[in-house]
This record gives sequence, structure tokens and C-alpha cells, in this order.
Amino acid sequence: MNAPRAGMAHGVTRCYHRIMTSPIPLLATLLAAVALTACSPRLDWRDYRGSQAPYAVLFPGKPATHTRQVDLGGQAAAMTMTATDIEGTVFAVGSVELADADHAQLAVQAMKTAMVRNIGAIQPAESTRDGAFEIEAHGARGSERVTLRGRFLARGKRAYQVIVVGPDNAVSREDADTFLRSFKVH
Repeated sequence: MNAPRAGMAHGVTRCYHRIMTSPIPLLATLLAAVALTACSPRLDWRDYRGSQAPYAVLFPGKPATHTRQVDLGGQAAAMTMTATDIEGTVFAVGSVELADADHAQLAVQAMKTAMVRNIGAIQPAESTRDGAFEIEAHGARGSERVTLRGRFLARGKRAYQVIVVGPDNAVSREDADTFLRSFKVH
């Protein structure tokens, strides 16, 4: 076998050194790191099925669930709230079962009023869609300006509130719509 010539090995070293000190590999590495970061979503959408009520929704992170007694326009009820907090923005579904459908309709109005009042909103924008009340309201949590987007609906004896509330401009309308529109009662 022929031994490599000394000059050839030195030329390969110089070529390798030139490649490693040029800005192109550094730029390629930085672009790859940025691309990987961009592929790491801030919101990790996952399917969730209510354990206390018959619904399904897409949550943007792993939710937690708790139940507590609430007053809904003079009706005492156990409300189950399932929610996740993503960088100060809360995505939540509240559900409650009432004595009958009429009580559920009254509870929907009480839920909507309470949420708007909680942020001190004045004149929320309200519409109806698919039998649900939809609102967008601007108010404050302490000294922080917040936006509330929500759907409030009754199905049979159950009342639901599906809300996104967080700092103004912290969540895109598209992400809020993904959450709100994904909510389905079985």
C-alpha cells in the first residue's frame, strides 16, 4: 500500500480548518437551532373528555380539574372546572348540572354575568352561535389589562362555560377560536 504523502494530509487539515472557521457552518447551525425552536409549540393541543359532564374539547396543555360550590343567580350548585394556564392565559371549561333545563338556562346567564364582572368589563361584545352565547370583553385583573373570550351554553340540565382569559394580546384569536370551537357536548 502506498503511504499518504505528507503534503496531502496537511492540505486536508487546511481544508477542514477553513470549513470550520467559515461563517457558513455557524450560520447553518444557528438556522437549525431556530428551526427546532420554532417546531417546539408553545401550545400543546390535546383532546380532553369531561369526566363529570359529557363533553370533549382541545386543551392547549395538560388541564387540572376541581369542583366547588358556587352560587349561580341564587342557585347553589357544584361546578366542576377543568383548566390549564399557559403563560398567564387561562383556558377553562366549567360545567354544572341543575334541577332542570330552565334552571340551566338561568345558570348560563349567571355564569356569563359573573365572568364579565370578574374582570370589570364594560359593554362586552355579545353574539349567539349554535345555541350558545359568545362574548368578548376587555377589563382588568389587578392592574393588568385582560381579554375574556367565552362561550356559554345549556344542554338539557347542564350549563357550560368555555373561556379564555388572559393579558391583552397574549393569545391569538386563532388559538382562542381553536379552543372555543373545539368544545362539543356529547
